[in-house]
This record gives sequence, C-alpha cells and structure tokens, in this order.
Amino acid sequence: MKRKNSDQENYELQARICKALANPVRLHLIEMLGKKERWASELQQSLGISKANLSQHLSVLRAAGMVSTQRDGKQIYCGIALPQLKQASLLLKSLTREASRSGRRAMA
Repeated sequence: MKRKNSDQENYELQARICKALANPVRLHLIEMLGKKERWASELQQSLGISKANLSQHLSVLRAAGMVSTQRDGKQIYCGIALPQLKQASLLLKSLTREASRSGRRAMA
C-alpha cells in the first residue's frame, strides 16, 4: 500500500511540474535562465511583460521548485533551482522540432 501512495505522490508532483511548464512565457523564462542567471528587470524587458505578470510567472515556477530568487535591495536575481530543468528544456525543444518536421501538431 505504501508503494501505491508513493507512486501517486510522484505522479502528482510530476503533474504540478508539467502545469508550471504549460505556459509559453514560463517556458521562455526557463530557457533564458538556463543560459544564465538574470535580474528580474532584465527578464521583464526581454519578455516584454509587466512587472506584475513576471512576478506571477516566477511565483508559479518557484512554487514548483524550478526557479530560485534572491533579493538585493529592490532588485531580484533569478536562477534555475533544478539543473535537470536545462535538460528538460532542451528535450522539449527537440520534441517540438521533431513533431514539426514530421508534420504532426500537438493537440490542444
């Protein structure tokens, strides 16, 4: 019975991670942060979104344990909390390229 509960907990955690990644802005954030850590203001400017919108996206990613933030006065410095996230981002890019090449589209 313990194994079943453990499996269920793992599936629920996987679903939370997938939900956190199920947004184009957050995927872009992960890609940018995978290349280097950045100031929140730099992310906001690069993405062309409001400060409030960036804050919401970062909050979702922090809650999923994917992004870490560090405050320096009024500035916030952001980075990837899970090194495997870089690999996952590359895998997603590879999957979408392959699906695009073979003429398949993801179902909505």
